[in-house]
Amino acid sequence: MVGSVGVELLATLESIERRVLWLATRIVDYANRERPRSDALKVGGHQASSASLVSIMTALWAMDLNATDRVSVKPHASPVLHALEYLIGRLEQPYLLRLREFGGLQSYPSQTKDPFSVDFSTGSVGLGSSAPLFAALVDRYVERHFGTSTGGRFISLLGDAELDEGSVWEAIAEPQTHDLGNVLWIVDFNRQSLDRVVPGVRAAELQGRFRASGWNVVELKYGRRLRAAFAEPGGDLLKARLDEMPNEEFQSLFGASDEQVREVVLRPFAGRERRAVDEVVACDPGLVRELGGHDMADVLEALAAARREIRRPTVLFAYTIKGYGLEIAGRPHNHSVLLDADQIDRLREAVGLTRETEWDAFAPGTPESALLADAARRLDRMRGRSAAVITVPADLPGSAATTTVSTQTAFGRALLALSRVPGVGERLVTASPDVAISTNLGGFVNKVGVWSAEHVQLFDDLADSPLKWRAEPSGQHVELGIAEMNLALLLGQLGLTWRSHGERLLPIGTLYDPFLMRALEGFVYSIYAGAGFIVVGTPSGVTLSREGGAHQSINTPGIGIETPGLTYVEPCYARELEWLLLYALAWIQKPDGGAVYFRLSTRPVPQDPLASAIAERGEGAVRADVLRGGTRLRAAPGSGDRVVLAACGAVVPEAMAAADLLAEQEGVEAAVLLLSSPSLLYRDWQRSRVDVLDGFPPRTSHLEELVGVDARGLPVVTVIDGASHALAWIGTALGVRGVPLGVERFGQSGGLDDLYSEHKLTPDDIATAALAALE
Repeated sequence: MVGSVGVELLATLESIERRVLWLATRIVDYANRERPRSDALKVGGHQASSASLVSIMTALWAMDLNATDRVSVKPHASPVLHALEYLIGRLEQPYLLRLREFGGLQSYPSQTKDPFSVDFSTGSVGLGSSAPLFAALVDRYVERHFGTSTGGRFISLLGDAELDEGSVWEAIAEPQTHDLGNVLWIVDFNRQSLDRVVPGVRAAELQGRFRASGWNVVELKYGRRLRAAFAEPGGDLLKARLDEMPNEEFQSLFGASDEQVREVVLRPFAGRERRAVDEVVACDPGLVRELGGHDMADVLEALAAARREIRRPTVLFAYTIKGYGLEIAGRPHNHSVLLDADQIDRLREAVGLTRETEWDAFAPGTPESALLADAARRLDRMRGRSAAVITVPADLPGSAATTTVSTQTAFGRALLALSRVPGVGERLVTASPDVAISTNLGGFVNKVGVWSAEHVQLFDDLADSPLKWRAEPSGQHVELGIAEMNLALLLGQLGLTWRSHGERLLPIGTLYDPFLMRALEGFVYSIYAGAGFIVVGTPSGVTLSREGGAHQSINTPGIGIETPGLTYVEPCYARELEWLLLYALAWIQKPDGGAVYFRLSTRPVPQDPLASAIAERGEGAVRADVLRGGTRLRAAPGSGDRVVLAACGAVVPEAMAAADLLAEQEGVEAAVLLLSSPSLLYRDWQRSRVDVLDGFPPRTSHLEELVGVDARGLPVVTVIDGASHALAWIGTALGVRGVPLGVERFGQSGGLDDLYSEHKLTPDDIATAALAALE
């Protein structure tokens, strides 16, 4: 026995490990050197970064993981994942020849684009590592509410350089994640990043940060053979030397001759100490490279110990060698280095394969085949139950606003009304980074409570406070600390429970609109993974006048329009918002849906214009228009000079007032378009032009229908409380002169009139722009 692992089993695992190393390396090599391609662009891949995780991933897949576990694999180790999935039998052999090929294996693990089941998308370093932490939190939420849990662990395999990412530490610092005992992070501590050897000896510092956040820390530093050497005379000096050796110096030991290794190790010693240390290393200088992350028996024991810790998250620091088992092991700048043909030939021979057998799995009847077959049975996930689609009501009775109200206020009222709808209310879950009250979630949270593992009364001792928050396992609002990236990752995992748990949630997150940019990468990550959720950015724009430029978001409309899988809406009226919210709750459940971004305002707006449009044309017609991207608020009569004013959100009243000015003072008739969703409007227009490439007949876009036949060719003025480019495309789409008005500079504190005047958003400015467009 070697520890608790039998010698024969250990030999079998090490044989599998060598085959995984070969396949992971060869997958990248074939894609770059041998596969025919139609362009001169490099294919790329990461042979060295894959090699450092081969030992750990072999142990995990072959011996440790269960079907209930969910694993995030660091992006640059994707070829190892491909090799293991092939050997286990869950990936067909031809795909090994299709790395980074269209329709083949993705560069980095992808939940939506890889041809096999992937638990977490990775690629944007730090985010894929943190996502399992929030998946574990969501697992606990779903279990408390619906009695459904994966029953397994949530595991991240991440590179040590990923710990430079601030998003990682934001996730670790979040109090909601501190007692998740079903979380395991394994840090591939190879002490190299893309461009450099990581300076200094950072392990103690990094481990201290995890401990400070309540994590259980396990370290796999030196292998058994090296630890045995430490027990010999002089071994204590050798251990102290290796512990204190800077990373840059340690990395120089790889690829060095035995004599060079001895020289580096013995450098600080003299006399008796030098002789004592030399006696330890002289017979086998390569001993100093025996690290714990490649000692299979140690890895298995560490994994077993981590599984026993159920009270708090565990992080395992596994010291590894970047390029382990390859001729480029530990070399500086080996991150994207590829083995040449001769090196590949030597590696193939070393693992006992030939050109004819190099892609083979293990032959039936071998110990390796039997062990992998056991792993395949253990990892087999029986088909889970499908998540039912939640029927969203067609309307919210009694919630229509006829007075002056802001979209932020209307959102709070609509959410409260939804919480009372059977079948929908219990599936709603909101989250916010410490801004629930100021984004108008207070009433909803009062009703449904804050989610917590324990019962806690919040604010109840304040007699003059309208907030009667209680924290309890049945609560439906997750209150986070001030870290917008955590909100984005949590919403993503909440929006994937239909896939992970067979339970459908309706997640809604709120944040201050300018801070959408703080979390943008996290939102893109979650959308790319296929999550369906709603994010509400409020308040927005220079309309948030007194808060100053730092809080007045400008370019968020462009983000809403340009982000794939994200539908951006910016209502002006309460009824419009309700329709869009109900639409969004249905949309995020569709297989090809995605996320919906609401950009809201605190500016109270009279509701009469929309009410008049409904009275004139009927609610069904107006609603249908709104859900296609926009509707007409005001039609231009059929004579005189004419112009189209198109606006969305808080500045729609200015466009309406400008139309009145034009008619009264200039005799110019103006149509006013209410653009409820610039992104829906744009995508429909773009498809109307591009679909003909796929053989579809030409069609009229909704934008063109809104303008109408009589107004074709008229100039257009677009108005938005944000960067003008978000709507500037409308003139081009219509093939007419256009004047885009918006916010092009950072704002400042001031009254609304002052700021609208500064940014040319007043009715006078809009009317002047219309006259200029007519000329």
